Amino acid sequence: MKNIYKIFAALFLIVSVSSCSDFLDRKNPAYDSEGFYKTEEGLKEGVTGIYPLLYFDMNWAVPACIVLDHYTAYGLEQDENRSIGAGGALNPDNSKIQTFWSGEYSIIARANSVIDGAKDAIDGMSDAAKQYYAEARVIRAYAYYNLVSAYGDVPFFTAPVTVDQYKEGRTDKATILDFIIKDLKDAAEYLPWTSVQRGRVDKAVAKGLIARIGLFGGSFNVDNRGEEYFRTAAEAAKDVIDNSGRSLAPNFEDLFNNTGQTKSEVRSELLWELMYSTQGTKKLHTVGYGHSSRNYGSSVRFPSTMIVDTYECIDGKRIDESPLYDPRKPSANRDPRFKATLAGHGDTIAYTNTDASFPQLMILNTYDEKTRFYPRRNRWYSAPNVDVIAASPSLANNGVGFLWRKYANEITEPLMSSSMNIALMRLSEVYLSYAEAKIELNELDETVYEAINTVRRRAGMPDISADRIGNQDKMRQLVRRERKVELVMEGMLFVDVRRWGISDMLNEFPSYGQPLPEIRYEGLAETDIPNFKTDERHDLNDIPSYQAYKEKLRVRDKNRFWEPKFMWWPIPRLETDRDPNLTNPEY
Repeated sequence: MKNIYKIFAALFLIVSVSSCSDFLDRKNPAYDSEGFYKTEEGLKEGVTGIYPLLYFDMNWAVPACIVLDHYTAYGLEQDENRSIGAGGALNPDNSKIQTFWSGEYSIIARANSVIDGAKDAIDGMSDAAKQYYAEARVIRAYAYYNLVSAYGDVPFFTAPVTVDQYKEGRTDKATILDFIIKDLKDAAEYLPWTSVQRGRVDKAVAKGLIARIGLFGGSFNVDNRGEEYFRTAAEAAKDVIDNSGRSLAPNFEDLFNNTGQTKSEVRSELLWELMYSTQGTKKLHTVGYGHSSRNYGSSVRFPSTMIVDTYECIDGKRIDESPLYDPRKPSANRDPRFKATLAGHGDTIAYTNTDASFPQLMILNTYDEKTRFYPRRNRWYSAPNVDVIAASPSLANNGVGFLWRKYANEITEPLMSSSMNIALMRLSEVYLSYAEAKIELNELDETVYEAINTVRRRAGMPDISADRIGNQDKMRQLVRRERKVELVMEGMLFVDVRRWGISDMLNEFPSYGQPLPEIRYEGLAETDIPNFKTDERHDLNDIPSYQAYKEKLRVRDKNRFWEPKFMWWPIPRLETDRDPNLTNPEY
């Protein structure tokens, strides 16, 4: 489907004859063939071999970036109180914590082999070779950022590691962040703004990563240099906005389906993607299948009501402040990104099972044992509703009334074997990163308002309201809200909730959902609207309370809780057993 995917056809051959064990990449060619990476062709093959490692799965054929937001209160996995975002399963023996650690360090191990193998020769090599070398440095920085954002201080190596060397314990965040920022700045000089080969990193990605890292360092005031980090983030993001030549796609929905992803304007916004294809060396995923109705999918991950209620009404006001909001029709009159991202009771869903030339329709129904489908003899018909009657995981049994439509709104192929690309970085994130950094610096000017308005206008939302202009707290609230509704299920909120320090509020109550079957949506009162103003922190961060009418709502995760130590994941037990200097004193 995507002929540009062919650039990765050789990747899996390289990986199939290699093996990575976290830091230790002992079967990499650099160990066996002196000078392997000192030629342009060898360097090219080595860097090309790093890319497949980005695809490591956190669930069945589902990459990490999709799963991460489900470890916050904005997403839910099928099992109650077992998500590592709810606290109960957050321990050193959790297999997902090990998978994430191993996946990122496998990337670093391969990148270190390539970088170290070429470092003595790179100055005299061709411009193309220098570009490949820069790509390796960018991907390594990406992996280290992911590790620091999940575990805090982590082991840090910039060259291949032997078993004996793996005894150095953790390195502080400041050292790692400063190194990768500098490395990204240096690497960016050898990269084009837009890679010729889709799916490879370029200057826009390198600068976008600097912006991510700067926001992280600034939010945590790492090494007491918060202002410096925010400044770094703002400068890098502005460079992409002003000089990359990239622009937002006109249609938000196009970013998350196969048809839209063929458009040049979508390519412009998708700075970095995991590439999938049905051609050549096939690479497929099951993201949409896991997020879909049990009538045609597997229903194992869901949006929470907290993210559902974050979307503004079309007038640009939060649901507790807008006269357009009706709790009995929660999908009506909302930010258009709502229906592009979510599907709820009464919504029509299009899907395909095996024959992509014959898409089907169904009415999502969270209450009744039958629902409506189309077509049968070109007519709607009634049939059993597996979302309600299934004994296995389903929307009614495990969700809270809504499904993800993002990455699941696809009719050109079955979602169980999807070739839709997955975004690792989009230009809209860079706009919002610029705005957030400037807001935190309290430098509110027209460039900040324009950055946010650019994202909102594309979505079909009104410009920033006049009462926010010049008000740091109101602008902080808005940019955080925009990041949630624009970037949810792209792995951004996993880090954002840590940066903003809001996990205690997100986890203070169980997960509330749709009205109970005996009440249904039509049984709610006009006043059954969540309260966002229990205090200033909740209001600032758009965190709703359902306590006033909780008896009317479905509830799950009754044992959800939060402790300060959950800010950082524990080092996996396998790693602490391997390195006596790695410890988890809080766990």
